[in-house]
Amino acid sequence: MSGILLLVIAIILFALAYVYYAGWLGKQWGLDVTRETPAHTMYDGVDYVPAKAPVLLGHHFASIAGAGPINGPVLAATFGWIPVTLWIILGNIFFGAVHDFGSLLASIRHKGMSIGGIIELNVGTAAKRLFLLFSWLTLVLIIAAFANIVADTFVSTPQAATSSLLFMPLAVAFGFAIYRRNAPLFLSTIIGVVILFLCVVLGVYLPLHLSKTAWLIILSIYIIAASILPVWLLLQPRDYLNSFLLYAMILGGVIGVILYHPSIQMPAITSFKVGTQYLFPMLFITIACGAISGFHSLVASGTTAKQLDKEGDTKVIGYGGMLIEGVLAILATLTAVYLTTENYGALLKGGPVNVFATGLATFMTSFGLDATTGKTFTALAVSAFALTTLDTAARIGRFAFQEFFATAATPSPAEAAEARPATTVSILANRYVASIVTVAISVWLAFTSWSVIWPMFGSANQLLAAVALLAVAAWLANAGKNNKMLIFPMIFMFLVTLTALGFLIRDNAAKGNYALVFFGVLLFILAIILIALAYNVLTGKKKRAGVPV
Repeated sequence: MSGILLLVIAIILFALAYVYYAGWLGKQWGLDVTRETPAHTMYDGVDYVPAKAPVLLGHHFASIAGAGPINGPVLAATFGWIPVTLWIILGNIFFGAVHDFGSLLASIRHKGMSIGGIIELNVGTAAKRLFLLFSWLTLVLIIAAFANIVADTFVSTPQAATSSLLFMPLAVAFGFAIYRRNAPLFLSTIIGVVILFLCVVLGVYLPLHLSKTAWLIILSIYIIAASILPVWLLLQPRDYLNSFLLYAMILGGVIGVILYHPSIQMPAITSFKVGTQYLFPMLFITIACGAISGFHSLVASGTTAKQLDKEGDTKVIGYGGMLIEGVLAILATLTAVYLTTENYGALLKGGPVNVFATGLATFMTSFGLDATTGKTFTALAVSAFALTTLDTAARIGRFAFQEFFATAATPSPAEAAEARPATTVSILANRYVASIVTVAISVWLAFTSWSVIWPMFGSANQLLAAVALLAVAAWLANAGKNNKMLIFPMIFMFLVTLTALGFLIRDNAAKGNYALVFFGVLLFILAIILIALAYNVLTGKKKRAGVPV
């Protein structure tokens, strides 16, 4: 089959879904373009800061994409290209994009609360505390997995390391210019993007060679700082500028596929069992962010909802952002399946990023880009993806840790009016302590190989998606709105992830990976308890009053 045909079919289906299905979802959920968002009503200059739609889409997309939609489809290609592409297309349209859109809308209707806060109001306080623990454990795995990937990429491609470090002061300067000097966005973006690509060039000529251990230490310091600094100063502008690098990579890949005309060489379907892994449930766990990702709900409710300028932007950022990630996942799939099985196996020894970067660079030779330059640029873009996920995950992990250890107190009149509960702060709820503890445990776990962490991360991440779907469905049930479009995806994701966790707990116990066994058992138990607590709300047997509509 032609790779062009597969890519075109996917893009057309995504476009139709955005226009018709996302439009229908907006009507069912009561999307209101005239409502003020929490970024305005709760502005604080640190976390609650309104951002223009292109800036926020850049931050959101760069944060949610990570290396997941690249690693996952490349690894899952062992099951054959048909099951991989079917799950990416159908999963994006009916699972992932619905999950992201719903999470973002639910959060802005709850004053920018996290998914944990939404669960508290719609299910109960006990469910919220369980969710905070659940999400924090998942975030630790996410940070560990992506710190590992970034460190490995910096070791194998030191040019990407130099460029990534240069991006950071550029982002700070951009944020300061926009938010403190009121510089025009259009002109600042042009200047910022030009400097961004100059940083790429400098990286090629000034590669920075350090060990993996050194990079893990440097990354831990960076993500602690990124989780504490005001969002406008580093996180948002860095993600926005990086998004142009990512868009360029995707555009280059799409044009490359069109001009290169790759033909699919790998089998359409291989076997239900490949090695020690079964297509169900591991296909859905391995592809992970390429179709649906629970981490997206944490980004949507953790940082994006607090920066949303207009409620009408929810559709393009929530539903549309996920579809862009779907296009990237299809591109990643093509970089694997255009190879013969033997060549795929040989390249995979260098990791899935090696397969992706080599394939995309090969496609881009069709319009004159040198293969070595193309591979370096792609590796840099992938590291930018992973780094944005890292700093966002660290910030959200800090939020979850703080919220779990904050003790409820009597709210002031102002806090009560804004539906923000007052808290008394213990030392563990201090933002510096919360950041250091979260990152330290994650980096300790990161010294394990990414290939060991990835399946557990995938299971935890997809299980988190099921819980987020549960939270949004509970809110819609309490608000008297249609939640049927969430029920089947939620049930399916619970079945997939709980089955996968069972397999992974067994396998890691046999290999002596007891830290991952602990994570797996705890996540499994927490998910079962959350389902039990939410059951009466989802079935309509019990409604909670006073929830936002």
